[in-house]
Amino acid sequence: MSVEFIGFIGNHNASETIARQGPVIDRDFIRASAAIHEAAGFDRVLLAFHSSTPDSLFVGQYVASVTRRLKLMLAHRPGFTAPTLAARQLATLDHLTDGRIAVHIITGGNDRELEQDGDWLTKDERYARTREYLDIVRQEWSSETPFDYHGDYYRVKGALSDIKPTGPEGIPVYFGGSSPAAIDVAGQHADVYALWGETYDQVAQTIAAVRASAARHGRKPRFSLSLRPILAETEDAAWAKAARILEQAKALRATGGEPRLVNKLNPGQPQNEGSRRLLAAAAQGARLDKRLWTEIAALTGANGNSTSLVGTPDQVAEAMLDYYRLGISTFLIRGFDPLTDALQYGRELIPRVRALVASELTSSHAAE
Repeated sequence: MSVEFIGFIGNHNASETIARQGPVIDRDFIRASAAIHEAAGFDRVLLAFHSSTPDSLFVGQYVASVTRRLKLMLAHRPGFTAPTLAARQLATLDHLTDGRIAVHIITGGNDRELEQDGDWLTKDERYARTREYLDIVRQEWSSETPFDYHGDYYRVKGALSDIKPTGPEGIPVYFGGSSPAAIDVAGQHADVYALWGETYDQVAQTIAAVRASAARHGRKPRFSLSLRPILAETEDAAWAKAARILEQAKALRATGGEPRLVNKLNPGQPQNEGSRRLLAAAAQGARLDKRLWTEIAALTGANGNSTSLVGTPDQVAEAMLDYYRLGISTFLIRGFDPLTDALQYGRELIPRVRALVASELTSSHAAE
């Protein structure tokens, strides 16, 4: 099982420790970030989605135009574009980029955020809609004859697309969501199921649940883990760096300068299961397993990818190998200083993890 690395390109330079300055879409930053991720050896980059942010499809087009090898993973929320149209949009961009497109399906776990776009369905209803949406998207990508679809949320008659994805297996579908309803849909449609940076036990439990769901459909998805690695030359220096990051994040929040966060829309206990799981981990302690750090998750209400692996590059790479052994084959990594950290990951972390995985594969083949 090979390993894949996904980075993150924001619309501007900002994080839990960096206040945004300049335009909402900072083309200079996007172009620099794209160049750094491509040079650093990342396989893909994520273009995120939120109800108030620029559209990931168009930002992805720009990133594709300033790169040659770097692949894209476009976050996409079902329900706001007709599934037949979305399928053709993605397939079109797939052709224009020579097959560099993947889609990350995020159904949405926060009612208030969804209401910003006029969506008043319950979470379970949204996942039921996502199932139908992906049913149609996959048929639009694969059917050589007109097809009909009659569901509770979508009805299509005589649908047929002239444009199909470049590859025979279609565009890779990454899928996020930790609730039982999400895992049920993921089992049917996810090519890669995405988790946030949880403990070893939590990750193992989720992988088992998704595999059981997928087995009912005769499928074997891969798994992705999202982390915020913090690296330094020594372990003590890495933990000191983490402490500085925490203080910077607290100071930025005190000024009201932190990026827009989902829990501002719904303060208190988050509605989405992924955040709840991270907060449950954080409640166990600030440092878990070998080097999982949870204090930023606790501070922010676990808004998205907010847990870290802290240590030297070798130590963090070894912890990532532990996750690989649990079944993780994709790592989505981004830093608190987006450009500087992406460069460091390319120099010091990605090559180490690739080497460890290659050694692991060689050992397993020799034992067979």
